[in-house]
Amino acid sequence: MIIAATQTIPKKQNTQENLEDHYRLVNLAADHGVQLIVFPEMSLTGYEREKASELYFIENDSRLDKLRNLANTRKITILAGAPILLESDLYIGMFILEPQKAERIYTKQYLHDGEEISFTPGRNHGLLINLDDEIISVAICADITNPAHPARASALDTTLYIASIFYTPNGISKGISDLQTYATVFNMNVLMSNFGGTSYGMESAGKSTFWNNDGTVVGGFEGTGEGLLIVEKENKSWKSTILKTS
Repeated sequence: MIIAATQTIPKKQNTQENLEDHYRLVNLAADHGVQLIVFPEMSLTGYEREKASELYFIENDSRLDKLRNLANTRKITILAGAPILLESDLYIGMFILEPQKAERIYTKQYLHDGEEISFTPGRNHGLLINLDDEIISVAICADITNPAHPARASALDTTLYIASIFYTPNGISKGISDLQTYATVFNMNVLMSNFGGTSYGMESAGKSTFWNNDGTVVGGFEGTGEGLLIVEKENKSWKSTILKTS
């Protein structure tokens, strides 16, 4: 099994350029045999809280057609973030595009202070992704600040917990500590994807990382920049590779 976390540098209010970055990185990942790729929080738009009501995506959004085609033709599951309008509510969400399957959407359950002005908290719907012999749960940013979130994932027999985040240098140490703890306490492998450059007028911290289920760091970015953290499972052990693209 081969999975990857991206570090992208979003283009401010330029969804088309962000989509082009997604196409390029998905193809690069697929060229290296990756079966699942995760992008950071609201990767398709960048973290743009006040602009979300203008930049949002909808279910079965036609702008994702090329990503859906890539999922099918390259046989790769794509986890891409965006503000998503569902009925009349706006959520911080993640599109889950699996080969030859219907689109699914995960919505962020726990909001950061201030996000409640623009967004509605998501619901706990026990969304799982099954890939090879892994049972995968997903989280978006502030989800990981509440231990109840990974605890629910563990109760669903999750073996791989994937966090799509936007953390700045001020917050990343706590985020890393929390995820490493969850790996150990809940016996889950953990993959984290963070931005590698500025969004929302703030620097990101990068440091996308993978921990195995005893909390050991298998690999990760030392800091910022764009690229892929590719992690491969051989028997019961994991190894990692960093592909920097900027």
